[in-house]
Amino acid sequence: MSRTPVTVRAAGPSDVAQLRDLWCDILRKGSLDEQLADVTRVVTTAAAREDQCVAVAEIDGEVAGAVYLEASTFTPLNLEPAVLAVSPHVFQRFRRKGVGSALMEVACRFAEQHGISHVQTAAAAEARDANRFMARLSFAPQATLRAATTSAVRARLPQSRQVTPAATSKQRIDRVLAARRIRRERVPG
Repeated sequence: MSRTPVTVRAAGPSDVAQLRDLWCDILRKGSLDEQLADVTRVVTTAAAREDQCVAVAEIDGEVAGAVYLEASTFTPLNLEPAVLAVSPHVFQRFRRKGVGSALMEVACRFAEQHGISHVQTAAAAEARDANRFMARLSFAPQATLRAATTSAVRARLPQSRQVTPAATSKQRIDRVLAARRIRRERVPG
């Protein structure tokens, strides 16, 4: 089976609208203008830094997919270097044409250029095809990333376990003085 040639290049300002369409399901919720501004910021920042890149895959001059790459560490606690390949997405009409493989090839090349021996990526838990694709490329599950709103988590925490901020020394002194005042007021004199 012959595949259409896929070319990969660094993203530029002219790609912002298509990247927003490609990544719309993972961008923060907001207006179209806010999302476009976010993607513009990501592309601009990545272009200015050597440890980041937004790579765009094209077929016949048309954007087919993209991935954000960052030379980082496994986690903030595990400082082993790793390239984080965030959201390697391919437009539906370009799937099964080698675009995903081309994006992951760029991730490997980016890692090698930075002397990094590991690449990490993530796919949404419900993205069955993406998870299978990553498994075929030797990516093994490392963690389950979960997210919730702060208020939802707070509502589920037992009230007795909720931590109250430590009182400052001035607040502790004020409490002691108030308690003494109350005791004096209660003592018959």
